[in-house]
Amino acid sequence: MSQHITVVDYNPLWPKKYEEEALLIKDILADNCVAIYHIGSTSVEGLAAKPIIDIMAAVQNLEKVDDAAEAFSKIGYEYLGEFGIAGRRYLRKGGDERTHQIHIFQTEDWNNIGRHLAFRDYMRTHKKERDEYAKIKKVLAQKFPYDIDGYCDGKEEFVRKIEKLALSQFDGTWDKMYLAARNVQKKREISPLVEAGGVSAAILTEKGNIYVGVCIDTACSLGMCAERNAIANMITNGENGICRLIAVDRNGKAIPPCGACREFMVQLMPDHYHSIQIMMDYENKKMVTLGDITPNWWI
Repeated sequence: MSQHITVVDYNPLWPKKYEEEALLIKDILADNCVAIYHIGSTSVEGLAAKPIIDIMAAVQNLEKVDDAAEAFSKIGYEYLGEFGIAGRRYLRKGGDERTHQIHIFQTEDWNNIGRHLAFRDYMRTHKKERDEYAKIKKVLAQKFPYDIDGYCDGKEEFVRKIEKLALSQFDGTWDKMYLAARNVQKKREISPLVEAGGVSAAILTEKGNIYVGVCIDTACSLGMCAERNAIANMITNGENGICRLIAVDRNGKAIPPCGACREFMVQLMPDHYHSIQIMMDYENKKMVTLGDITPNWWI
């Protein structure tokens, strides 16, 4: 039996369904999973969609994903390899009445990761195009209720047009910084008295380069925050101007820099520190400036 194509109005439970499935996926991918995202139409509030949760994972190694195929099958996924897109691993769940799809890429594959995020973010912020897309999909679902090729072909021109427009307006720098930070985040026991990697950070410099660092925790007060390690990496490479900073905890959540890190950045850029952007909530792209959270300097 062919897949029955239905397009329904936005369901506010879709984000929760994504979160529940993401936990299962991260459990299987383990340390190989750098980041995981809700993408596709069900990730866009207010957009009508096929009730299929699209999930994208960025990993360090695709071969390790291949090794996890059996583990995915145990939670109901069909493992289809690249399935037409080089460098991807594609999995689907639910058979003809599909409920979930996973698209997995290596972190270096920014072309594929970026285009998915760009399309999603554009649709989240452009109501006119979002409503037009919903109308197109509903018409096509009625016209091709059991013809997935006809359905996809019918919306391809619109999708390509929006994707091109979205990419032309998409910054993506915060996403690249987040992936860079997560890519080095791994808890390491250096010695019985020193461990590292529980928190990671990435900074964007005035020259457009990204530097990363991890926290170093010691049994005394000689450790170093991830933010200051990233800054030290920047200085080692001959730069001293920071534009943006993101620090990430072991659960993948953005966290604010501590007082010592704020003071360090103030002393590094005493005349320009107010404009340094700091990510506070990566999922919802909420940020502040260092000037907002450090309005006055002690000197």
